[in-house]
Amino acid sequence: MNTLPDTKAPHESDEDHLHFFADYEPPTDDFMADTLTGLSRNQKSLSPKYFYDQKGSALFDEICRAPEYYVTRTELALLDQILPEVAELTGPEAIVIEWGSGSSWKIRKLLDGLDNPAEYIAIDISRDHLKAAAAEIGRQYPDVKVGAICADFLAPIALPPEAIVSEGRRLGFLPGSTIGNFDPHVAAEILRKAAALLGAGGAMLIGVDLEKDEDTLLAAYDDAGGITASFNLNLLARMKDELGAQVDVDAFEHEAIYNREFHRVEMHLKAKVATGISIAGQEFIMAPGETIHTENSHKFTLAGFQEIAKTAGFEPEAVWRDPDGLFSLHYLTLP
Repeated sequence: MNTLPDTKAPHESDEDHLHFFADYEPPTDDFMADTLTGLSRNQKSLSPKYFYDQKGSALFDEICRAPEYYVTRTELALLDQILPEVAELTGPEAIVIEWGSGSSWKIRKLLDGLDNPAEYIAIDISRDHLKAAAAEIGRQYPDVKVGAICADFLAPIALPPEAIVSEGRRLGFLPGSTIGNFDPHVAAEILRKAAALLGAGGAMLIGVDLEKDEDTLLAAYDDAGGITASFNLNLLARMKDELGAQVDVDAFEHEAIYNREFHRVEMHLKAKVATGISIAGQEFIMAPGETIHTENSHKFTLAGFQEIAKTAGFEPEAVWRDPDGLFSLHYLTLP
């Protein structure tokens, strides 16, 4: 597929490259309220959605390039390998719908590999990021109708009438290990909502991280260069800068553990010494070794994930994994 260079003329706006932009006005995140709620729990927690300020997003890009973090490079290599088969399964003039307007490397690979895709629709809760990311794709793929929907993909979503420009198959795309950030019952609900949006005859290409030895897992979430540690600790820095919290960031350290019972890697911020967090007139005291739980990343067997997909109405059509069995891509279809 012919694409334009990744350049933007001074007079261009993002809207110039969007076929449509639908704003469903998802609720605005309340960093303060969520922080106070999380720190009040017996197991203190902070929501991972607050990782991604400008600094956090840049750190995550560095994580994706870290030698220990196998997910991104393994998935990209898998995509290169399987795209001819994906194109054959999907057919021509597909309407590609991506949940989370994330890495443009992956969506570019998919659009380049499909047979004359008609439309690309990005769904994301972050309005400014969504509009800019979708417009970049629109600029680079002038033959593809590019649209964007600002919405929380945990909520039901309907496509606006102007979205459908082709009778081709609707192909959902959820790359990376995003689905693993949710508890399995929530992952099933996300897939059910995706199935409703894709409709009869739709399909989904989804990345799923696999169970593997603990050393490989823990290294991926606690790299030797300390990038993931900086990424995690940045949550505390955000609390100081944006919420006026009094917190000694140096009193905490990053910790990654594998929870065998729930088949997931957990990220925590662990107090190295007795310390406290003062915020909005409230004081939260932490004992040495006490943690703030910041993220889960569930790992699956092939069969285990396929069972979750079936409960959401999908049928497993094809599955691919790398030679080392680190990561998988699943092609799911709807009757």
